[in-house]
Amino acid sequence: MSTADAPAESFPPPGHDWPEMLPGWVWLAGAGPGDPGLLTLHALNGLRQAEVVVYDALVDNRVLDFARKDAELIFAGKRGGKPSAKQRDISLRLVELARAGKRVLRLKGGDPFVFGRGGEEAQTLVQHGVPIRIIPGITAAIGGLAYAGIPVTHRDVNQSVTFLTGHDARGEAPAAIDWHSIAKGSQVVVVYMGLRTLGELARQFINAGRSPDEPVAIVQDATLPGQRVLETTLIRAADDVAAAGLVPPAMVCIGRAALMRRALAWWQDESPTDLDPLGRGRPAEEP
Repeated sequence: MSTADAPAESFPPPGHDWPEMLPGWVWLAGAGPGDPGLLTLHALNGLRQAEVVVYDALVDNRVLDFARKDAELIFAGKRGGKPSAKQRDISLRLVELARAGKRVLRLKGGDPFVFGRGGEEAQTLVQHGVPIRIIPGITAAIGGLAYAGIPVTHRDVNQSVTFLTGHDARGEAPAAIDWHSIAKGSQVVVVYMGLRTLGELARQFINAGRSPDEPVAIVQDATLPGQRVLETTLIRAADDVAAAGLVPPAMVCIGRAALMRRALAWWQDESPTDLDPLGRGRPAEEP
């Protein structure tokens, strides 16, 4: 029996006081970076109860298979450079569905509050008197990189990490970023939605003092069967992405943490190529 055909009462499992989705409520949930196994139990509980699921472009179809059989599935994806629903229309559609007494699940890729505009949608709902529940998800900067064998923090590499969007409201490299502060203060930077502006991002970081030879890893379709990973350097990143034909969605990891992939690559039967990529010269268990 597939998970989609299993009895609804078996998902989520018993033994916990799982919340009930009431009519007129909207739950904003993260679907994780792609692999349906990374869905949280609270999100799964929402999928099993929702009469309407409003989902984004980055939500894997296998996640939608968990929805109740009679649920209405509404696509509300937004992809850069492609025709997309307007954010205002999406937010007000959620209000309309809730006022109609529907049990609504707003399902977003990754985490709804990490570059997902979940905060805007939640605020719209609250301002219109719609009760909400927030269900965090595994964001791609953590879960997606983990599937590439890259820890966003490592004691020998960094004591800070910065999550950065690759474009602003104009669709261009962010203009309000203090590049020098990030370049100096954050050993590892993870960029969402940054392929199209990668050349400009690299230029800004190099001008702000980062080494042109700093390790970079780009992960396309993270956690999915078609995941691809490109290892490069900051100065070569944009050219290498173009040569490799990488396309969104993709995450960009800038910093020496990217080197750890050489030891920790595991997804789809990958094997380590260097057991000491940081050059510590001693076993990992030794301080």
